[in-house]
Amino acid sequence: MTIFRRPDYRSDATQFIDQLKAEKPDLEARQRAGRALLWDKKLDRDLQGEYAQGRVAQKPYVYLTDET
Repeated sequence: MTIFRRPDYRSDATQFIDQLKAEKPDLEARQRAGRALLWDKKLDRDLQGEYAQGRVAQKPYVYLTDET
């Protein structure tokens, strides 16, 4: 280690997050619970296949009417 070495840089955002985690130790668990409510869901593959089969093909230019 040299005498010219600076202390490790920590950005304001990193310091804020570390402080927030220290104040609220259950924060990550609450974040994971919130994520599980919206995103971590089991998908029914059969139902997804039925949705794909029922899809109607879109025209190349959707604003063009058939009356022209």
